[in-house]
Amino acid sequence: MHNLQTLLIVICLLAIIYCARLLRALHTKVSKATSLNTASFKELKSIEQNSYRQSEAFQQLIATLKFTSPIPPTRGWAASPDLLLTISHQIRSRKPRLVVELGSGVSTLIVAKSGAKKLISIDNSEEFAAKTRSLLKEHGVRGVQVRVATLKSHPSGVDWYDTSKLKDIKGIDLLIIDGPPATINPDARKPALTELIKKLSPQAVIIMDDVHRKSERELAQAFAEALPNHILTIYPHEKGTAIISPK
Repeated sequence: MHNLQTLLIVICLLAIIYCARLLRALHTKVSKATSLNTASFKELKSIEQNSYRQSEAFQQLIATLKFTSPIPPTRGWAASPDLLLTISHQIRSRKPRLVVELGSGVSTLIVAKSGAKKLISIDNSEEFAAKTRSLLKEHGVRGVQVRVATLKSHPSGVDWYDTSKLKDIKGIDLLIIDGPPATINPDARKPALTELIKKLSPQAVIIMDDVHRKSERELAQAFAEALPNHILTIYPHEKGTAIISPK
């Protein structure tokens, strides 16, 4: 009888241990699932908030600028609506005489429609440049120079625009840096500092896209350091926007 009671106690203890392990494993799975659900919810909320902000910016662009034809999507590689709205505001408030843009596209249309007196847009792709020219024509925009400057080896060690296509440029009042593409080399845009710093007017403003990325943020900081009378402001836009402007 005593042996039977002992055996029953052992069996009960083993059952309790087994159940405890099952509960612990279940708790771990539930905790992981809850954590994943929380992360997914936060991600979805962030996406929803960003979509709303981009919609707001796009609506303001439409209300401010008079478009006569459809405009391309502002997704993917294209400039985001929050950046485009900022560019438009800078042009309308500062009225720059010469705007130089690295990387053509829908931003070229926005710059022109915002009242830029003279605009030179640089693109490394003949295909994209042709699309930009066609877009400008559809909207009845004239007088914009869309130059093709293929990428060539630069002393900095990266490929950058053919500098011979920029020799005649000087007195830049607004510089927009959204190219060349940084898909191959993250430092692809850094030569803009050494090549264009001396071409800026004293009151020039530099607008940079993609400063969520390390290389672009470093370039923005380098521009600010090279221009002691300017200040750097980072905007929490979809891709991150930096503005280096006079104090």
